[in-house]
Amino acid sequence: MIGYLKGTVKYLDPSYVLVEVNGVGYEVVCSGAAFSRLSGVPKGEEGEVYTYLKVSEDDITLFGFADPQEKALFLRLTSVQGVGARLAMSVLSSMRPSEVSEAIASADSKRLCAVKGLGKKTAERIILELHGKISADELLGADSVGGKVSVPVSSEDDDTVSALMGMGFTRQESSQAVSRAKAHGAKTVEEIIATALRGM
Repeated sequence: MIGYLKGTVKYLDPSYVLVEVNGVGYEVVCSGAAFSRLSGVPKGEEGEVYTYLKVSEDDITLFGFADPQEKALFLRLTSVQGVGARLAMSVLSSMRPSEVSEAIASADSKRLCAVKGLGKKTAERIILELHGKISADELLGADSVGGKVSVPVSSEDDDTVSALMGMGFTRQESSQAVSRAKAHGAKTVEEIIATALRGM
């Protein structure tokens, strides 16, 4: 399994990116975020991309992602019946991972249907199967390094914690979400929830 590549970006095309690693060129079908990151690599420097090798009877494709969280969301999406790898990549190229997580957590099928090729029934199936499996960290768009933001949650934040719990999160996840949002400067209940939903 090829899970990660670091090398020279030899060619960029909307349909794929060619990354050379130790003299071998890998064609990678990238998400929007991964493509943007690789296209911004200065000439002569190496770029990196997290990958997933999809093998089927008539095709072998290497998909590329900006970080492990985006890759994990791709795997969750493709676990849903009717969602293939190409459709999952369309979702990730049309929406940020935090926006996808928000749409699932808030059962916003209309937002998912804005993705080209994603119909209403499939969007509803995604929400049905993945709702409750999206963590507060994913909703907030926490960094892959996993750095914890240690801001204590006071009793005055109970309303905010309760609101997030109402979206299906545990108390611990909700408390961590509030802490991160406050660390980003949010103060009122509305600001904290809005910050979470913006994927900060």
